[in-house]
Formats: sequence, C-alpha cells, structure tokens
Amino acid sequence: MKFAWAGLAGVLALGACTTSTPSAETAAASPTRNCFWANSANSFNAVDDQTVYVRVGVRDVYRLDLFTRCPDVDWNTAIALQSRGGSSICSGLDATVLTKGPFGPQRCQVRTVTKLTPEEVAAMNPRAKP
Repeated sequence: MKFAWAGLAGVLALGACTTSTPSAETAAASPTRNCFWANSANSFNAVDDQTVYVRVGVRDVYRLDLFTRCPDVDWNTAIALQSRGGSSICSGLDATVLTKGPFGPQRCQVRTVTKLTPEEVAAMNPRAKP
C-alpha cells in the first residue's frame, strides 16, 4: 500500500512540474487583446455618426464602431469615454461614448474596438486622423 501511495504522489508531482506552453498555432489562433486606458485617450475624430477614431498616446489609434447612430458625435469638439468595470477598454462591451446632443448628454454604446496597425494609420485620410 505504501508503494501505491508513493507511486501516485510521484505521478502527481511529475504532473505539477510540467508546464503547458501554448503552441505557435494556439497563439496565432487566439485574438490579441489590445487594450488602452480610457484616460489615456488624448484626441478623437468622428468621421460619421457611427465611427469614432481615438488617439491614445503618441502613435496608437483605435477605431470605435458604435451600435447605432450617435447624433451630433461628428459635430462635437469633445467627447468622453466611459469604461465599465475598470478603467481599461479592450472591447466594445467595455466602453460608452458620452457626447452632447440637442437635448442633453447622450450615451452611445460601442460595438467594437479595433487597434489600427501603423500601416493602417499611415494610410488613413488625413482628415480622418484624430
């Protein structure tokens, strides 16, 4: 009986020592979460009433696609980003755009958050850049 317990303990100890590292295929298949702090956004440009580009820091640009039309977001000179559950924004469920509307403040839910690559930022129309 002592040998059975010793053998079982050895197998469990061996299993605890092995680490599982994700393979290259697994790492490539899992999407990268590109998050940013809501208070790090320093400029924006709403190209229409459903698409807002936000500059974070010096070189990062994020595209925020809104669920529905957000009237006057493309005419306002300032917006606010509100994050849920913390101060970082990683997905559309994390963020709400707050803007002034004709009848007071409006809350516009973000559907998706996409970090643009440096190539995508360079290829943007200069009028669309935040």
